[in-house]
Amino acid sequence: MATASVAFKSREDHRKQIELEEARKAGLAPAEVDEDGKEINPHIPQYMSSAPWYLNSEKPSLKHQRKWKSDPNYTKSWYDRGAKIFQAEKYRKGACQNCGAMTHTAKACMDRPRKIGAKYTNKNIAPDEKIESFELDYDGKRDRWNGYDPSTYHRVIDLYEAKEDARKKYLKEQQIKKLEEKNNNQEGDEAAASDGDEEEDDLRVDEAKVDESRQMDFAKVEKRVRTTGGGSTGTVRNLRIREDTAKYLLNLDINSAHYDPKTRSMREDPLPDADPNDKFYLGDNQYRNSGQALEFKQMNIHSWEAFDKGQDMHMQAAPSQAELLYKNFKVAKDKLKTQTKDTIMEKYGNASTEDEIPMELLLGQSERQVEYDRAGRIIKGQEVILPKSKYEEDVLTNNHTSVWGSWWKDHQWGYRCCQQTIRNSYCTGSAGIEAAEASLDLMKANIARKEACEESPKKVEEKKMATWGTDVPEDLELNEEALANALKKEDERKREEKDERKRKYNVKHTNDVTLEEMEAYRMKRVHFDDPMKDFV
Repeated sequence: MATASVAFKSREDHRKQIELEEARKAGLAPAEVDEDGKEINPHIPQYMSSAPWYLNSEKPSLKHQRKWKSDPNYTKSWYDRGAKIFQAEKYRKGACQNCGAMTHTAKACMDRPRKIGAKYTNKNIAPDEKIESFELDYDGKRDRWNGYDPSTYHRVIDLYEAKEDARKKYLKEQQIKKLEEKNNNQEGDEAAASDGDEEEDDLRVDEAKVDESRQMDFAKVEKRVRTTGGGSTGTVRNLRIREDTAKYLLNLDINSAHYDPKTRSMREDPLPDADPNDKFYLGDNQYRNSGQALEFKQMNIHSWEAFDKGQDMHMQAAPSQAELLYKNFKVAKDKLKTQTKDTIMEKYGNASTEDEIPMELLLGQSERQVEYDRAGRIIKGQEVILPKSKYEEDVLTNNHTSVWGSWWKDHQWGYRCCQQTIRNSYCTGSAGIEAAEASLDLMKANIARKEACEESPKKVEEKKMATWGTDVPEDLELNEEALANALKKEDERKREEKDERKRKYNVKHTNDVTLEEMEAYRMKRVHFDDPMKDFV
């Protein structure tokens, strides 16, 4: 992108350059890097990225777009007000005759003129000021806030707070004074009492709000109405009270409730951890799911469902009709619910209307006392009978001496008497437990033996193979001359098999086959798996 030179490029180089730029824009190729090692945005136009010819830049860079001619002498700093450098103990030659500082003369001294200067008294020598000399740049000369200390604004804030406290105090005194006058004049006539009430109402001004005149000025917006070059003005009043805090200013945290500026809605509570009694805004969802808003929503749903079922009603076209039908629907629904409840009570009865259950059964407590000895036997009283459920308990089947579920092992229930995990199996007693343990031990031994065999496999002896895969005995000894003769005879036999005309009439077959002839046959026979068998 940011090419430095404007050298001539061939058509092929130009095409490659365009393809590289397209790949960089698509993110398929890495972006170009400038002299400082920063990546250059591939979407920057060429007329901005290409450097002028007179800069003679050899590498791609965007320095020519920055302020590269900056004067280091210019600065935006300001004088350090009130800074002192050194304070002498006695008068120095060439110092101010009035205060004793070396940084100015007596003519430019800003201290109060002394009756006897520091030159003659040698006392109260003023410290030397910090003298700074710097040249401001264009912005520094025209910066109206250069050298301003923001901490000095606290004086303005303190002044306004003092005025506000004095105003509140004055209003409080006036209110107390009027109340005292009202108590003293309670026996007056009604007119005087009514006038006093009106004056009291006028003085009841909320301390946290401005007066009505200012509020009216805030809420007034004047604009031209149907005028071309001036004329009458129209007034538009804002219905929102200006003293109310906007909902998006209640919590300035970024992760707080989301505010949609287009619809001016904030669904969640901006201050969920605050005291509910101190909050006046709980979010739009709180208003939508409470009060008459919820009832209005249900009325809308009822009108939609009734319209889908063929009822001629519309919430916006005839709201009174929709509200009347919704009320009739709720009355009919309550009547049907009460009728259904009465029918069920007539059929099955109502347990709540019967006699109350004794507290002994509810709490499991009684005045009955039972005494036991050290062995756990009852000495005095009667043992408490545990209530049984409607299901059968302690029923022993199939010769078992314990119930199902009295034994647990490996995430399985079973019988404790024989430790079997199969339901409705026949009890085998202690013999079954011993047999199970023996089979488990045998299985573990077999597993261990198998693992030992897998860890140390036996070495397989390599067998010597003959020419075409047959085994060769270790004590085999062949005569080389006899083997050569046997190979010649095998070749002649092969030729006779190919050509029937060379076959003799008197053919002799012998069953005596030597080792050399057998080896020659093995070497000369055609192997069907041999890829070169067709070329033999």
